[in-house]
Amino acid sequence: MTGIVLDIVEKRFPAAAGAPAAPIYRDFRLDVAPFSFLVLLAPSGSGKTTLLNMIAGLDRDFAGRIGFEPAAGGAFGPEGPRIAYAFQNPRLLPWRRVLDNVALPLGGGEAAREAALAMLREVGLEEQAGAYPERLSLGQQRRVALARAFVLDPDVLLMDEPFVSLDEAGAARLRDLLRRLLARRPTTVVFVTHDSREAVELGTRLVRLDGAPARIVADIPVTLSAEDRCSPAMVEALRRQVVGHGSSADRS
Repeated sequence: MTGIVLDIVEKRFPAAAGAPAAPIYRDFRLDVAPFSFLVLLAPSGSGKTTLLNMIAGLDRDFAGRIGFEPAAGGAFGPEGPRIAYAFQNPRLLPWRRVLDNVALPLGGGEAAREAALAMLREVGLEEQAGAYPERLSLGQQRRVALARAFVLDPDVLLMDEPFVSLDEAGAARLRDLLRRLLARRPTTVVFVTHDSREAVELGTRLVRLDGAPARIVADIPVTLSAEDRCSPAMVEALRRQVVGHGSSADRS
């Protein structure tokens, strides 16, 4: 698997409406270990999505370096690490059927379709393979987005509040699905949220950002067992320890 090294000298929001360009990151350093599930917890507008976009290579307008390091004994292909990105919006192509949306990262061909169908089976949507996205519920669309991310067998998985706008029961089901997928396909995850309970339930490491430019104000390993993560009392106890009751990063 792949580790990530972020060394951002400076990243600025562009000038707008007469206001000068504002620094969002300055002298920012973060190392992400291979196989870790790093959760970035911060208030809205603090630059979490910007950081994911820089890791993904979608935003290159910054000073500094983002590097990827294979785990010991590993090596990248000629195109570098495989990076999958699950966005806030599922971003499914409405003119393509579900199966074709999942197969998209693999290109064309029968092998890609077979791999996509296997992933849909894994997320419980094999029967919807021939449907168009508009016929699916939001929860089902997010399952398709997860299938599309994992079909790539990524070295790095970036997730930008992928369960937002769901009710708690629906979000809990998708968190369980994500855990099952990662158990079968381990990878390095960088997960963005402003929900502190979700952060504690999922992450192996929690990094809390605050301020402008953004700075790391907490960097906490999460050592809860699988059983502990299913205990609301255990999750709440660690949540309060990490972010504090009433934190600006806390949704509840």
